[in-house]
Amino acid sequence: MENELFELAQQLGLLLKSKEKKIATAESCTGGWIAQIITEVSGSSAWFDRGFVTYSNAAKVQMLGVNPETLEKYGAVSTQTAAEMADGALAHSDADCAIAVTGIAGPDGGTAEKPVGTVFIAWACKNQDVKVIKKELTGDRYQIRRQTVKIALEGVEVR
Repeated sequence: MENELFELAQQLGLLLKSKEKKIATAESCTGGWIAQIITEVSGSSAWFDRGFVTYSNAAKVQMLGVNPETLEKYGAVSTQTAAEMADGALAHSDADCAIAVTGIAGPDGGTAEKPVGTVFIAWACKNQDVKVIKKELTGDRYQIRRQTVKIALEGVEVR
């Protein structure tokens, strides 16, 4: 188990419990890693509602309600898709907040416009605007995915 990630998940759990809130995840490039590390925390069922692994575009549309036009116009790896994934996780769960990630972990799949390591992370909470950031991460596939999980867990803001 990754101690640093586990500690971040524990801190997230304490924050959510103190606010009596639940979170959901919508993951593409991390393949469920965020949900996995959250569920390593004993008692996380009190504050973790569910996780969506939407690796394919079809899954993003079917499970999260991402607009096919968004995928066509901006691509799966984009600010717009990450935001729609986060909103969709809220809409299709009983959670108060959501984390969504989409990116190119490599080693294949990168382009000049979106090289390997391009990741979009979105955070959404009910009655708040969605926050999306773009990161250009470096390293191998494992390192890019791990950095994404860390940033995603660190970025949750619950009011």
